[in-house]
Amino acid sequence: MLDLQAARQRHILNRMSDKKQPVPARVDPGPVKSQSSTGEIDAFVRQARTLAASATGSGRLILSLDATMSRQPTWDLACALQGEMFDAVGKAGALKVQLVYFRGLGECRSSAFVTNTDALKQLMTRIECRAGHTQIGKVLAHALKQTAASKVNALVYIGDAMEENVDDLAAKAGSLGLHGVPVFVFQEGHDSGAEKAFKEIARLSKGAWFRFDRRAAATLASLLSAVAVFATGGLTALEARGRPEDRLMIEHLRGGRK
Repeated sequence: MLDLQAARQRHILNRMSDKKQPVPARVDPGPVKSQSSTGEIDAFVRQARTLAASATGSGRLILSLDATMSRQPTWDLACALQGEMFDAVGKAGALKVQLVYFRGLGECRSSAFVTNTDALKQLMTRIECRAGHTQIGKVLAHALKQTAASKVNALVYIGDAMEENVDDLAAKAGSLGLHGVPVFVFQEGHDSGAEKAFKEIARLSKGAWFRFDRRAAATLASLLSAVAVFATGGLTALEARGRPEDRLMIEHLRGGRK
C-alpha cells in the first residue's frame, strides 16, 4: 500500500517537471535614443556661452582720490557723484566699488569692496582732507595687488597734482594695462606737469583721461556712469547702451582721442 502511494507521488512530480515554466513578458523599453552628434554638442556649448555672456554682469572698480588739502571742494563733489556709478549699472549687473585715498604724511588707506551707494557715501563723508604730497604710485601698486587676488575691471583716479617720479608711475600703469585694468584719470585744474603724467598713465594702462570740471557736474556724472558700465560689461556693454557718454568713452578707449 505504501509502495503504491509512493509510486503515485513520483508520477505526479514527474508530470509537473515536464511542464514548461512561464516566460516573463518582455518590457518594451521604447524607442532607443540616439547619441548627440558632435555638431549638436558644439552648438549647445556655443549657445551656453552666448547665454553666459548676456547674463547679469558684475564688476570690481577701485575709486581712488587725492585727499590732500587742496582737494576738499572736489572731494565733496565726488561724494555727491559717486552714486551715479551704481545707478548706471542698476538691474543690468552688480558693481563692487572699493574706496582708496591718500592724504597727510604717507597715509594711504583702502576700504572693503561695497555694493551700494549709501555704504560708499558714508565712507567718503567721514574722511577729511589733510595737507600732504601725492601718493599715486601707492594707488597703482594697490590696484595691481588687488587684481592679482581677484580681477579688478577698472581704476578711477581723481586728482589735481603729481609730485612723484613719472617713470615709476609709468611702469606701474603699464603693468595695469597688461593685467587688463584701465585707469580712468579725472584731472581737476590745469597743472601741465600733472596733465602730462596723467595722460601717460591713462595711455599705458589702456584707459582714458578727462577734465574734472566742477562746473560740469552732469557731464562728470555721465562719464562716471560710463566707467561703471564698462567695468561690468566692457566695450560690449557700452556699445549696447549707446549713450553719448558711452560713445565718447569708446572713442577714448580705442585711441580716437588724446
